[in-house]
Amino acid sequence: MSKDMMRAFELYQPDSVDNAVELLGRFGSESWALAGGNDTLDWFKDRAKFSPSVVDLSSIEELRGIRETAEGIEIGALTTLTEIETSALIQERYSVLSDSARRVASPQIRNTGTIGGNLCQDARCWYYRYGVDCYRAGGTTCYADTPEGQNREHCLWGADRCVAVSPSDTAPALVVLDARMVIQNAEGEREVSAEDFFIGPDIDIERMTVLEPGDLLTAIRIPNDWAGARFYFEKVADRNSWDFALVNIASAMVVEGDAISRIRMAAGAVECVPRRLNVVEEVVTGSAPDEATASLAGQVAVRGATPLNFNHFKIPLLENLVKRAIRDS
Repeated sequence: MSKDMMRAFELYQPDSVDNAVELLGRFGSESWALAGGNDTLDWFKDRAKFSPSVVDLSSIEELRGIRETAEGIEIGALTTLTEIETSALIQERYSVLSDSARRVASPQIRNTGTIGGNLCQDARCWYYRYGVDCYRAGGTTCYADTPEGQNREHCLWGADRCVAVSPSDTAPALVVLDARMVIQNAEGEREVSAEDFFIGPDIDIERMTVLEPGDLLTAIRIPNDWAGARFYFEKVADRNSWDFALVNIASAMVVEGDAISRIRMAAGAVECVPRRLNVVEEVVTGSAPDEATASLAGQVAVRGATPLNFNHFKIPLLENLVKRAIRDS
């Protein structure tokens, strides 16, 4: 489906959040917020998606940077993945996030890619990306969920017409940190928990987040609740760079004495949203983080999984990642 050139569009370059929000509100569904551009330009070059009005956010300095607050830290949505990966503050307090940022794509992409863009990127299913008329694109078929469909990278839970997974590596880390997404539009500012920020096709098959036309993700706020916990992040992909996860795991755990007193765990690339592993959290709380607990956690993590034709391998993969997150944190 690749074409030799993009269609023409009007480019707007606001220098403040207020100006950006005004533009996004004015053009509504015909606007497109541009951050690092790594996902946007693929869509436009392949002509699979198009917007006549592109709002370039790169000149808005207030959307950049990592700031310490009384409650924790605040990360501007335009902060690059490299900045997050190398931040001494994040490495010291919330290393699960710096570890997850380090595993995104390649160094060149992390230098330009933003945390906001990584969270808001669209589904990576190649049927959808290549412009076929699947359910997510407004059609009446999920081509991945057919006897002949190529669905090795697709979901184990949460399918509703579409079986594509959430592609963000940083999303599970922010879910376990209980982060808050700051969203601004013409009516003001609101906060949404990281866990509720992502939505599945049962809610809206054409969106992967709660962001609607006119909304702008401006920052991510991470509370002190999990600062300094035992963190774990691991990503399994076909290649070590420039590739999306087959499965990834993120966890934050507090051990008091010999027992797990608090834990949050989430998996990526197994559901249409980052999958919070609530049952694992309930089962292991109060137990020692040993081999027996890890084995039980792995077993309960995969209950209810419904594999497709070519992704059965994700079940033992997820089980083993959960074991390691408990045992090796």
